[in-house]
Amino acid sequence: MQEERVSTQTKLSIAAAALLSFIGILTETSLNVCFPTMTREFGLPLSTIQLLTSGYLLMVTIVMSTSSFLLKRFDTRLLFRCAVIVSIVGTVLCCLPLNYWLLLLGRLLQAAATGVSTPLMINVILALVPVSRRGTYVGVANMVTSFAPALGPTYGGLINHYFSWRIIFVFTLPLLVIAWILGETNLRLKAEGAGKSFDGIGLVLLSFFMISFTEIFDQFGAGGGWSYKVAIAICAAVVLLGLFIWRCLASKSPLLNLRLFKNAIVSLRGANYAILQFINIGSSFLLPVFAENFLGIDSLAAGLMLLPGSLLGAFIAPFVGRLYDRRGPTLVLLVSNISLIVGASALWALTGKATVVILTLLYMFLRAGFNFGYGNTMSDASKFVSGAQQTDFNSLFNVLQQYAGSLGTTVLSASLSLSEAHIPHNVKAASAAGATNAFALLIVLSVVALCITLVSIKIRKTPSVEMQKVEV
Repeated sequence: MQEERVSTQTKLSIAAAALLSFIGILTETSLNVCFPTMTREFGLPLSTIQLLTSGYLLMVTIVMSTSSFLLKRFDTRLLFRCAVIVSIVGTVLCCLPLNYWLLLLGRLLQAAATGVSTPLMINVILALVPVSRRGTYVGVANMVTSFAPALGPTYGGLINHYFSWRIIFVFTLPLLVIAWILGETNLRLKAEGAGKSFDGIGLVLLSFFMISFTEIFDQFGAGGGWSYKVAIAICAAVVLLGLFIWRCLASKSPLLNLRLFKNAIVSLRGANYAILQFINIGSSFLLPVFAENFLGIDSLAAGLMLLPGSLLGAFIAPFVGRLYDRRGPTLVLLVSNISLIVGASALWALTGKATVVILTLLYMFLRAGFNFGYGNTMSDASKFVSGAQQTDFNSLFNVLQQYAGSLGTTVLSASLSLSEAHIPHNVKAASAAGATNAFALLIVLSVVALCITLVSIKIRKTPSVEMQKVEV
């Protein structure tokens, strides 16, 4: 059967949103290797400087949670135009030699733009690309969202080493202009539900839940273990999550359509999707920090260490999407999960004997495993959601992947901080201990992901489940 065609206008629309998302996500991790420099420049502690990343990630997640409402209420070109303008304003603030708090404001504006552009990119694909080609195009889209954060430390390390960390943002301004031109001339997708109301209460509950849940690990790492602050954060997170779920199920226009999880495949794919992104973002944060502290290399070398894996992941993403379109989900997801188990196990076993070459090769293996499953997990889940609910599905999965990435950074950072608190006078030993525990966690999560895939394979064999669409 002849392959269904995707128009040039659709391709350019996807490219515009992808470029804006790429710029936002690239700068997300670029600053991580510059934090020591910024600490000295602003005279502020690392706990304050790191808000440039953690605050950014939280803002992206919060804005993404509103994407279902925004995409149904406003035309894509208007949303894209606003996102580009906000991103340019934020980028200019980051370029200027102003104080830290204006820099943080600029980062939050950039985050708001990324929170709009990434769901918009996926929404264009789900709305305009034929189902038979969806795996390939979602693979390309997820190549952007997975390649950019891994490339960030390399990019940031190079710029900070040869120029200044502010130049990280200067170089993105021409790309923002190109994205704007592409979006203005090609995005034409119209809003589909002007009458949808906005769930402000749900947004407040979700925001405070995310802050509370993240605070659990921040306090655990900062305090060297269990404390009353950790207990308070756990209680707050549990209560807020319960209220948010109740609100979503009770509301006629919920912030996130949790009813989509009534379908078993959507639930299982959602859990797998979150685990994959946790491992991806967490490992791209952990490995450079571990290499700097354990091996004594500089930020430039630590960033470059991730480049081969990033390039490999970007290269194979469209091909594994095409493989999914032709062979279905079983092969690609099993390869992904098993590769992650092997890669994480090797990192755990070789932590004390690590070299730059070993870490580079194992990260390449880990990235290949990640890219086999990441985009295809979302593609497969989307086929079990009715056409009317694709926007809700897009919003839900984007929030899952973004917060999972934020949580990956927070949790693995807490593992390093906890080891440093217990071994305060030996940075190398503390880094090895913290990384060993972090890699062990990645093994456990990879095994859980494999079990989830095996369960989903069994469920898909039941015709009544395989053909079921979520109706709400």
